[in-house]
Formats: sequence, structure tokens, C-alpha cells
Amino acid sequence: QVQLVESGGGSVQAGGSLRLSCAASGYTYSSYCMGWFRQAPGKERKGVAAMYTSSGIAYYSESVEGRFTISQDNVKTTLYLQMNSLKPEDTAMYYCAAAPESRCGNLNAGFFDYWGQGTQVTVSS
Repeated sequence: QVQLVESGGGSVQAGGSLRLSCAASGYTYSSYCMGWFRQAPGKERKGVAAMYTSSGIAYYSESVEGRFTISQDNVKTTLYLQMNSLKPEDTAMYYCAAAPESRCGNLNAGFFDYWGQGTQVTVSS
């Protein structure tokens, strides 16, 4: 059973930083696509960043490019999202997700099979 558990959310002021973590279990995801998505109240879930875990190649949405960094630990069991220069519009529930690596290359939530429960990020102005 694949399990993804996010942590690291919280409340910060604009300009601050947070690092989210996603602990994966139930499979060896060395050849998976791992991603971060977010959903604000009343809005659709949108992709933030994703990476090919086998190569480490990452890609980002335009709204976070240059501010957020997705990474993984050396044993590829934990995914991270370093978020810098946070803005109030970054406020959302953040979700970790996984998919077969063949589906990597986009940030379409429908391509991802496994999801965590989410962690809340609130940025105040």
C-alpha cells in the first residue's frame, strides 16, 4: 500500500520560507514521478513542481519558478519542497503526489495516482 505523508506546513509572513516534506512508504519510488500540488479554498488543485526521481530532473509552474525548489533525499524515500520568498497567494493546502515516471513532464493532477493528506501553508501580508 503506497502511503505519502506530508509535513512542514505552517504560518509565515510574506517573504518568509518553509520546507515541506513528504515521506513515502509502501514502494520503492526510484523510478516514479513525484510532485507537489496545492489547492486554495474554492479553487482547483494545481501543480507546483515535480521531478523524475531516477534522474532528479525537476520542473516548476511559472508562479513558483525561482522561488521554490523540489528535491529528494539520497535514499529517495523523502521528497521536499523548499519554499522561499513566500507570497500571500501561495496560501493553500499542499499535497504530495506520485505517478509512474512515464507520466512525468506535466503538472496535471489527473496523471498522478497516489496522494498524501495535505499540509496547510498560510502566508500573511
